Amino acid sequence: MLIDARGLGCPKPVMMAEEGLNSIEEGTVDVLVDNEASSNNVVRFAKKSGLYAETQKIDNYWKIKIVKGFQCSTQPNETSDTDKSLFLVVAGHAIGRDEELGKILMKGMFETMKVTGEIPNSIFFLNTGVKITTSDNEILKILKGLESMGVEIFSCGTCLKHYGLEDSLLVGFRGTTNHLVEGMKDFKKTVWIG
Repeated sequence: MLIDARGLGCPKPVMMAEEGLNSIEEGTVDVLVDNEASSNNVVRFAKKSGLYAETQKIDNYWKIKIVKGFQCSTQPNETSDTDKSLFLVVAGHAIGRDEELGKILMKGMFETMKVTGEIPNSIFFLNTGVKITTSDNEILKILKGLESMGVEIFSCGTCLKHYGLEDSLLVGFRGTTNHLVEGMKDFKKTVWIG
């Protein structure tokens, strides 16, 4: 079965892959997407479902082959569920209503995390929070330090596009609503700031 999800934003490619897989007992479903974030989301969905998935980049699109109904095993996640303790969502570029003070508080929070080692497993920036990951500022340096300590950092792709910052990402990766929803489900604790 071939599913062409090129040109569709998240979470549509994952939804179409799921529909295709639900319609067969066994076999393969090939999903075509036109960006790496969608490719990663489809692969992650397949692996979480216990299915084998492989990706092939062809010209300007990705082809994900998902196998269902055959004996196969997937690679274990790099991080076990027991290690997934904190998912941090940063929904603004400042904490609170006073923007000047809020930026100081945001920087202080990230500095404290880095110094104390009390770090989240993953951070998802959305809304005006993506301005932190796309501009050369004091917080960006701290985030790069956190990333080197193993923190996964994602910035909302829709938000990056909205603010015209798609090509300006300086730390982490472009994320999707799948990262956000899976993070809230998979981690023991989710904290929203901003």
